[in-house]
Amino acid sequence: MTKPHFFSHLKSDIPSSIVVFLVAVPLCLGIALASGAPLFSGIIAGIVGGIVVGLISGSSVGVSGPAAGLAVIVLAAIESLGYETFLVAVIIGGVIQLIFGFLKGGVIAYYFPSSVIKGMLSGIGIIIILKQIPHAFGYDKDYEGDLSFAQPDGHTTFSELWYMLDYITPGAVVITVVSMAILILWEQNFMKKIPIFKVVQGPLVAVVVGILLNIIFKNIPNLTLLKSQIVSIPEAGSVMGFFNQFSTPDFSGLGNTEIYVTALTIAVVASLETLLCVEATDKLDPQKRVTPTNRELKAQGIGNIISGLIGGLPITQVIVRSSANIQSGNKTKASAVFHGVLLLLCVMAIPNILNLIPLASLAAILFVVGYKLAKPSLFRQMYNMGSEQFIPFVVTIVGIVFTDLLIGIGLGMIVGVTYILWNNFQTPYHYNPADYKDGKPVKIQLAEEVSFLNKARILHTLNDMPEDSHVIVDATKTRIIHPDVLEILDDFGKNAPTRNIKFEVVGMK
Repeated sequence: MTKPHFFSHLKSDIPSSIVVFLVAVPLCLGIALASGAPLFSGIIAGIVGGIVVGLISGSSVGVSGPAAGLAVIVLAAIESLGYETFLVAVIIGGVIQLIFGFLKGGVIAYYFPSSVIKGMLSGIGIIIILKQIPHAFGYDKDYEGDLSFAQPDGHTTFSELWYMLDYITPGAVVITVVSMAILILWEQNFMKKIPIFKVVQGPLVAVVVGILLNIIFKNIPNLTLLKSQIVSIPEAGSVMGFFNQFSTPDFSGLGNTEIYVTALTIAVVASLETLLCVEATDKLDPQKRVTPTNRELKAQGIGNIISGLIGGLPITQVIVRSSANIQSGNKTKASAVFHGVLLLLCVMAIPNILNLIPLASLAAILFVVGYKLAKPSLFRQMYNMGSEQFIPFVVTIVGIVFTDLLIGIGLGMIVGVTYILWNNFQTPYHYNPADYKDGKPVKIQLAEEVSFLNKARILHTLNDMPEDSHVIVDATKTRIIHPDVLEILDDFGKNAPTRNIKFEVVGMK
C-alpha cells in the first residue's frame, strides 16, 4: 500500500485541524499564564509545534505544543533566570533532545506496559472532565490545560468542584448545555450519513453558536459573561505590533550553569512526555500506525530550538490535542500542520473574533474528548483481562487523578514491573511434582532467563527432592542464568551424594 500524500485527505484533515485549533487556543494561553511567561509565548509554541514539528515528525496523529507538565519547571526557571535568558535553556534543551534522537533514545517508549498506557489515557480523560466542569459552570481561577491534583489557587481538583458552586454563571451554563446538545447531536449515526456534516464538525458549530450567544448575552445583564470566561488572546494594533510580541534569547548568560541544568530538565521531561504520548496516540490511532520514536525526538528537538529562538515555550507532543485530532477523524499529519497555520493566521488577522469564544463552549468539546478517552467499555475490557492488567491500569488512573501525569505513570510502572518480577519469580523453571514417578528421573526445565529473584524457589524445590532419586536440570533453552543460581546448583551437586541423589545439569552453555 502506497503512503498517502500530504494533501491526499484534506476532506478529513482540514475539519480535524479546526477542532484541534479550537482546543489548542485556550490551552496555549493557559499554560503560558501558569508558566509566568508572556501569553503570546504559548501561541508561538503552538504554532511551532503544529507547523515545524508537524512537518518533521513521523507521527500521523500526534499534535505538539506547550505542555502543562513543564509549567512548574518553566515558572521556576523564569523567576530565576528572566524570560530572555530562559529562552537560551529552551534552545539548549532542544539540542539535547536532538542528541537523544541520534542516540536512539526513543526506544524507551517501547518499555511502557500497555496497561499503564491505557491507564494514562483513561486517567487523562477523567482529569479533562473534572477540570472542565468549573469552566462549564463559569468559574475557575485555575489555568486551562492543568492536569495536576493540587491547583495554583490553593484548591484541588475535587475541592474546586465544591467551591465553584458559589460562583455559577447562568450564561456560561446555558452555553455549555447548548454546546453539549450540538456535540451529542453530531455524534448520532443519522448525522454522520449527511455529507455536509462530515465536513462541518460539531465542535466548530458549537463554538460558532457559543460566540453568537456570548454576543447576545452582552445585552442581558444576568447572562453576560465576564472577561475571565472567554478566550483572551493579546491583540496587536498593527503588523509591527504583532511581530513585537516575539522575544529573542539573551545569550549573554551562557556562562550561567543554571541554564544547562534547566535545559537538561526540560529535555528529559519533554522527551518522556512526548514518548508517553506517542505510545498512547499510536494505540488510539484507528489505523494502528507506528510512530518512529527517534525521529519524533529529533522533531521535538528542532521544534524547541526554533521556539526558543523566537520567544516560545518548550514543546512536547500533547495527548489532549492529539486525542482531539484522532477523534475528529484525521488521516495524515497534515491536520497537525494546518492547526499550526490556523493559529498563526487567526492570531494575526482575527484575534478579536477569537476573543469572543466562551470557555464554556470549549469545555463542552473537552467533555466529549475526555469521555472518549475514559469510556466505561475500556474499564470492562481491562477488568476481564485479569488482575495483572487491571491493577496497574487502575493504579495509573488513581495516581494521575490524585497527583499528576508523570507520578501517576511512575506508580503504574512500579505495579506493572512488580507483576513482571513476581511472574519471573514464579516461573524460573517447569517442574510439576505430580508428574514424578518412583524410579524415573526428575526433570527440571529451566526458563530462558533465570535471575537472582528465583534463588529461593529453586533452592526450595531442590531441597524437596526425594532421596535415592535421579535429578536432571535441563538448561538447553536457558540464555541467561544468574551466578547466584549457578552457585545453588553447584552446592546441591556437592551435597547430593549425601542423600544418594544422582544430579546432572545438561545443556549449560
